[in-house]
Amino acid sequence: MKKTGAFLVRYALEQLGVQFTFGIPGVHNTEIYDELAVSEQIRPLLVTHEAGAAFMADAVSRTSNSIGTLLVVPAAGLTHAMSGIGEAFLDGIPMLVISGGIRTDTGRSYQLHQMDQQALLAPLSKAQFKCLTQADIVPTLYEAYRIATTGEPGPVYVEVPVNIQMIKGEAGELSPPIPMGPGELPASSDIETAAELLAGAGKTGIFAGWGSRSTRKALLSIAEMLGAPVATSLQGLSVFPADHPLHTGMGFGPSSVPAAENAFSGIDAMLAVGVRFGEIATGSYGAKAPKNLVHVDINPEVMGANFKAAVELVGDAGQIMPELEKALRRHLENALDYSALATQISSDKDKYRQQWLDHDSGDRVNPGRFFQALDAAVPEDAIIVADDGNHTFLVAELMPMRGERSFISPTDFNCMGYCVPAIVGARLANPDRVVCGVVGDGGLMMTGFEALTAVANRLGTVCFVFADGELSQIAQAQEVTMNRKTCTILPPLDIAAFARSVGAEFVNIDRDEDIKQGIDQSLSLASENKAVFVRVNIDYSKRTRFTSGAVKTNFATFDMSTKLRLAGRALFRKFSA
Repeated sequence: MKKTGAFLVRYALEQLGVQFTFGIPGVHNTEIYDELAVSEQIRPLLVTHEAGAAFMADAVSRTSNSIGTLLVVPAAGLTHAMSGIGEAFLDGIPMLVISGGIRTDTGRSYQLHQMDQQALLAPLSKAQFKCLTQADIVPTLYEAYRIATTGEPGPVYVEVPVNIQMIKGEAGELSPPIPMGPGELPASSDIETAAELLAGAGKTGIFAGWGSRSTRKALLSIAEMLGAPVATSLQGLSVFPADHPLHTGMGFGPSSVPAAENAFSGIDAMLAVGVRFGEIATGSYGAKAPKNLVHVDINPEVMGANFKAAVELVGDAGQIMPELEKALRRHLENALDYSALATQISSDKDKYRQQWLDHDSGDRVNPGRFFQALDAAVPEDAIIVADDGNHTFLVAELMPMRGERSFISPTDFNCMGYCVPAIVGARLANPDRVVCGVVGDGGLMMTGFEALTAVANRLGTVCFVFADGELSQIAQAQEVTMNRKTCTILPPLDIAAFARSVGAEFVNIDRDEDIKQGIDQSLSLASENKAVFVRVNIDYSKRTRFTSGAVKTNFATFDMSTKLRLAGRALFRKFSA
């Protein structure tokens, strides 16, 4: 049976359950785009920039069971997309990255886009493939999907040369992919050892990351059995419901909110699930895990990278946690009483929230009041997308996440410009859920034109633009440590005019009195399948616990002479200005 490579790409993607592709057509992939035009399952989306395409694909993978898929031209298309591919790679997000390739049948050199695409993508993807025949395509895409979605997930790259796309060749056997079975569980004796350690501890804490997203039921049960406070990483904010009495917030060290720092004080054991103890998760490594650490993660390289574990359970948390729950039930006659701890956590949360509400924001919008109103206005399963910046940690500290997969944000690659494209991908993949983004004016300037994609496809999204005229996360760090700001003051941007230029709706929230009406109006417009930009005249004068804690933690790592030099420089500039 002879088929074109373009047909075979479509066939394989349909078999893999792909719903959307993101990219821009070019001379090296138009054959594939032409095939997708007749697919009853796959919807190809035109973007304004391939970086936006990658962030959209990332959001599809994070918020649904379909894999985010890029379809881009080689060379420039891939380099434009590398920010989003890198974000997915470091954050453990599955993605199929497909590009065309130069002709392999002419013997000519210096073709358009001719370069080693596999070498280009090697540092940012789990595997790289180049299809040399039509018969390679289906099995290669099946294998790419398997690699992307098993172990610690991540992007996988496949190049399909343009002549293979266009010309008919032997297709090989066209069959559906072989279903993937469950991975291997750790030895039952290791699970028993972990359960014995946790059950015998005086005070246990639980730290949960993105890798625990598929095991909420077991996570809840174990937390309640142990009476253990539960903190999450930034990426894992929605893995444990924020309204549960044992939920404390993001992180557990000096960069965390008081509820977490106090609840985790004095723990002598920890269960860490699907988390890598990375720089953001630990507040620049200020949070320390206890010696009695039980670490569950699918990636064996994570084990011992930052903290040595007493018990390492390597595998899928979705399989391990139910087994650990059963083992704990054998070691605990009764669940531990956590009523006093729950009262303390609730009190600490209320006090911290009140500190924000009491903060004088002058003629700007108080972040505490904004997120209190947003929380009241959106349903429990609303998806909140945060860009990278100061607002990221305002969301983490002030916006409760209750629904599953209800929060996504760039994390370890820490890429600005994520939000606007990501709300497009999240809304496409979740047409029945409210999708709201929070972006700084700096992030908006990077990828804001992906709003055209939302408008063209009638996607009801709300993007709250926290406008303060600065790259505030870095500007605050500069102010604290250097007492001056360099290259962090933004040129003025007329957000209302920008919204009009892309065909989006515009709402303004200038002060606290505007918050409720502005949020309600924006959500109403989005319900009519309109893209909405909301300018929020945000007050950043009060620092988050994460920012202040991370600055202190980093400062403490320097030697005394460096500390004195940095402190002296800041003081001199303050009093000589």
